Amino acid sequence: MSPFHPTAGVSRRTVTRAATAVGLSALFGASAAIAHAATRIGPRTLDVSVPSRALGRSAPVRLILPSGFDSQPGRTYPVLYLLHGAHDDYTSWTRETDIEAFTAGRNLIVAMPDAGPTGIPTAWRGGPDYETFQLTEVPALLARDYRASTVRAVAGVSTGGYGAMAHAARHPGTFAAAASYSGILDTMAPGVPPLVDAIVARENLAPRSLWGSPFLNLLTWRDFNPRSRAAGLRGTPLYVSSGSGVVGGSGDWLPEVLESALWLSAHAFTDTLSLLRVPVTTHYYSGGGHSWAYWKGEFSASWPMLARALGVPE
Repeated sequence: MSPFHPTAGVSRRTVTRAATAVGLSALFGASAAIAHAATRIGPRTLDVSVPSRALGRSAPVRLILPSGFDSQPGRTYPVLYLLHGAHDDYTSWTRETDIEAFTAGRNLIVAMPDAGPTGIPTAWRGGPDYETFQLTEVPALLARDYRASTVRAVAGVSTGGYGAMAHAARHPGTFAAAASYSGILDTMAPGVPPLVDAIVARENLAPRSLWGSPFLNLLTWRDFNPRSRAAGLRGTPLYVSSGSGVVGGSGDWLPEVLESALWLSAHAFTDTLSLLRVPVTTHYYSGGGHSWAYWKGEFSASWPMLARALGVPE
């Protein structure tokens, strides 16, 4: 059974605030008093503004704290990082899924960090470094102010699925498990560089501002490509899912086209893992679209693997 209710997020409350350390201390106990700004979203959920040198600004991360966070001040908690997709933001997982209710009583922290408008959490060429933000600055804040342990797992949708595999591959041992749902897993596969360029262009960002030209800056593209760094995933439990898409099907055709455009990229990635003898659980399904209607079910399917890695109940 899926942990996500199909209508989750439709009537979710959004407002409530506690923007100072004093306010957070009252809400979550003295141990959570901090120097950064935060906004309360619900009894366990808050948005934290993280000062970031890597980005040159403060950026948000949405947190869901454990149910017993205040009553067990000496306890540390594993962290599940959930990454958003393109043209979305750090609120997407709580807006589109029932992750808050699902994690109640499971004794973990859920962290949903910002990845910018493209959702590509990487070091941009001469620009913001979302990789450092997500892998260094956010974990440091969580360890310092929210009693996060060093046990982490990561999962993401679309460009966030790229981030989950790229982070785990480029920084072996950082995550105890990684899952991608319709992720861009071979950024150099035929047709994929133009798709990545289109994601950048849609946000009115400068052309080649991501990794430069895929020809002139080939080594940079390769360095940030999950398929090229696949050997770094050895020893990390992995889950990869992707649909074939159905061009011309009923309803909105664009999600189906996007899904089909990433089909070969995902297969190239997992084929490389197979050649390297790196185990991976895959779910390739016929049809499907690039949307939460499919990603919620894929999270459910991958949850037992993520839960085991985090040491929390399935």
